[in-house]
Amino acid sequence: METSQTEVASSTSTRRPLWAWLVGTFFGVGTLHPGPGTWGSTATVLLWSFFAYFLPYTYRLPVIVVLAIAVIAIGIPAATQVARASGRKDPQHVVIDEVAGQLITLIGAPLHWKAMLTGLILFRVFDMWKPAPVRNLEKLPEGSGIVLDDVAAGLYGLIGMQLLLRFGILG
Repeated sequence: METSQTEVASSTSTRRPLWAWLVGTFFGVGTLHPGPGTWGSTATVLLWSFFAYFLPYTYRLPVIVVLAIAVIAIGIPAATQVARASGRKDPQHVVIDEVAGQLITLIGAPLHWKAMLTGLILFRVFDMWKPAPVRNLEKLPEGSGIVLDDVAAGLYGLIGMQLLLRFGILG
């Protein structure tokens, strides 16, 4: 039996490439329950803390900024592919958006457990609360909406973190 090009095209359009699943789920972290988003954020904090510890202090800021931009750039197409394959607008197992937002919150934060925990809490609060205009960004199409609302939540977290540091609340 011969398969038409239309059938082949439609069957491959719902497939997700392995790279997209690996990136979108942050190498499977998004499959953990309960709360895959919290797992994704926690994994990000732990991994950043580990790798940043080995970086010279002067490299930490540029590295985390470049890393956040790279995660956003690759996360949007990965999230798009995984969302299309799952048939859901924003599948819970896609956590690359939490990785991007969490990295943004941690920009300029000291490698101290209080700052890392505070950054995790700040980002998760803003990610779940979704104050204006974060909620509006969810309406963007596909991976853009999935990732950019968390980028905005990360920016709120970054502002909160920097204010806490500036006023010496975190020591």
